[in-house]
Amino acid sequence: MVVGIVLTALNLRPAITSLGALLEEVRDGLGMSGSVAGLLTSVPPLCFAVFGVMAPRLARRFGPGAVVCAGMLAIAIGLVVRPYAGSTVGFLVASALALMGIAVSNVLMPVIVKRWFPDRVGSMTGLYSMALALGTSTAAAITVPVTEALGGDWQSGLVVWAGLGAAAVLPWIPVVRARGGEDRPEGAARSGKSGPGSTGEAGAAPGEEAPQEQPRALRMTRSRTAWALAVFFGLQATAAYITMGWMAQIYRDAGLSAGTAGLLLAFTMVMGVPLAFVIPRLASRLPQQGPIVVVLGVCGLAGYAGLYLAPAGGAWLWAFLLGVANCAFPLALTMVGMRARTGAGVAQLSAFAQSTGYLISIPGPLLVGVLYQHSGGWGLPLALMAVLMIPQTVMGILAGRDRTVEDEAAG
Repeated sequence: MVVGIVLTALNLRPAITSLGALLEEVRDGLGMSGSVAGLLTSVPPLCFAVFGVMAPRLARRFGPGAVVCAGMLAIAIGLVVRPYAGSTVGFLVASALALMGIAVSNVLMPVIVKRWFPDRVGSMTGLYSMALALGTSTAAAITVPVTEALGGDWQSGLVVWAGLGAAAVLPWIPVVRARGGEDRPEGAARSGKSGPGSTGEAGAAPGEEAPQEQPRALRMTRSRTAWALAVFFGLQATAAYITMGWMAQIYRDAGLSAGTAGLLLAFTMVMGVPLAFVIPRLASRLPQQGPIVVVLGVCGLAGYAGLYLAPAGGAWLWAFLLGVANCAFPLALTMVGMRARTGAGVAQLSAFAQSTGYLISIPGPLLVGVLYQHSGGWGLPLALMAVLMIPQTVMGILAGRDRTVEDEAAG
């Protein structure tokens, strides 16, 4: 299970950051304008919102392990097809297939951790967040060198990441085959308890008796904590996908080479490797996570200011600060696990927060592309990113209060 979680996490961002490193080459190869490229960078949150909401229902029907296994297979197939689709539409469709696999896995990772490791939510969330950051940064760092080693063809540089998705399918196969024990709600019976480990998907499947401790459904729209967490998740996702999609281009426009720009993006992402392990453990020990939110927000504002004032002169410092700010993602995942008492509550909160959050994040990367194309520079896009950091911090403070959605949203 641990191997499966780690390999899955490694696959949750390379489809995006590998594209960010080669965005200029892909634009030239497919004849994209800046606005269309902005649309391309908005596809990930759109897919995460649309497909992520389906994850709890699929998990009830097939089990979370089977859904994640299918998700890894979808990633592998999508990444094989998209470089050779031959058109912008085909590229988008193949990307959507891969992102569908990422979307359902995004939602179910907190559920799986809550079910199989109910007493180690902080440390296990830190482990897969660290693996996610490692996959993100590795794809950003080596996609350009790999492309050059394979003859400079951007298609070859993108397709290599399909192999990582195929490898992640393997450890989930035994979990899927053990459907009677590990992978389905009724498997909780063998543990002899009815806590978080027994409601891992999203409550009882249709026709089954719901657990005594957990209402059959929670009205997440009635929970202020759920809404605060969803908005916080959405705004941090906006910042993350703008960074992954456009940061390398910012550095290239400042006069840095493609390889250096890719390394700077990788450095930003690699900051999440150690911090993604430390922050969830720290957050899980605090009654309120607001102070951590504030520190991350200040780092983000400083990073955006630096990119505006001296993008090339202080490039590594700004990459460091934005890397720290991007650790709002593992913090949000940790709060998902902490703001619900049961696995079923976590499943519903995870689906609501991530789907709603990704819907909120859709306009951000697209708007950055439009502003960049029509203003001819990065002043307005960076101002937008800095402004959005303020409500992100406020919502994070509200989401970090010591409350649970079961108390607010019981249906």
